[in-house]
Amino acid sequence: MKILVTGAAGFIGAHVAHRLLSSGRSVIGIDALNDYYDPQLKRDRLAWLHAVGGDFTFHHLDFADDEALESALDGQDIRAIVHLGAQAGVRYSIDHPRAYMRANLAGHLNILELARARQVEHLVYASSSSVYGARPKQPSAVDDRVDHPISLYAATKKADELMSETYAHLYRIPQTGLRFFTVYGPWGRPDMAIWKFTAAILSGRPIELYNHGDMRRDFTYIDDVAQSVIDILARPPSDDGRGKPGGSIAPHAIYNIGNNRPEQLATMVSLIEQACGCTAEKILLPMQPGDVPATFADIDATARDFGYAPTTPIAEGIPAFVQWYRDYKGL
Repeated sequence: MKILVTGAAGFIGAHVAHRLLSSGRSVIGIDALNDYYDPQLKRDRLAWLHAVGGDFTFHHLDFADDEALESALDGQDIRAIVHLGAQAGVRYSIDHPRAYMRANLAGHLNILELARARQVEHLVYASSSSVYGARPKQPSAVDDRVDHPISLYAATKKADELMSETYAHLYRIPQTGLRFFTVYGPWGRPDMAIWKFTAAILSGRPIELYNHGDMRRDFTYIDDVAQSVIDILARPPSDDGRGKPGGSIAPHAIYNIGNNRPEQLATMVSLIEQACGCTAEKILLPMQPGDVPATFADIDATARDFGYAPTTPIAEGIPAFVQWYRDYKGL
């Protein structure tokens, strides 16, 4: 049985594919290798995957192109899909809205159609903590209403959940949506704060702290995230008419993947400074449009159904990232 991983050259996708390959699974990876950030990092992640060995096939394509997707996968026996490819980034969606319409809406629909045509056993897809918006209630639980997104990125992720619910109802496709909370770690994304702050501090440049530094994030280490995806992939939701996390009675469940421990931005910066061995010059700025002051995951449902229990605090995860960054950059 082959497992399709979209966004296989991306941060979470590469880690999930690496674990699948390391356990002897056959993986087909697809990725557009776009230039949202340096494509060389994506190519380096692919080299990391190829180094595992095993049965790994990669297709360089845009899954928003339905004809290219179907042509590349023609004749392949795909029994499960991990759909992690997307146009990421809250702030980027302000200036590049059409990229989100294409990747996150048309692209998600194409993956749903592929799952329907292949009658896959399970489709696990990436949603986002951004769907919760700026709600004052914390922590955020999957049964909370998420009707007021404050960024286009968040709106597309909520739309993905709705499309998946429709396909689960109409075609009984088992699906699980995962709302990820601030994932970080080795092979991370250069547009995220931990990477940007590490790069700036090591090069002596100032760092920018939005909302004047008054931000909290539920930082979730990549090893905890990747293992949770593997565990959830193995257990598709039942088509039993019972309510699932997120409220569906179709075979469609939604779970939070977070650390259940929001940390002040100042704590994160301090840990990076310690790991880098130098102090950052800080520029305090107002809140960015579409951003939220705090994220905090209620993981009760994930813990109950899968034994999910993240084990990596930022006091361990951030030094691990900084060391990986130094090694990757040859510093």
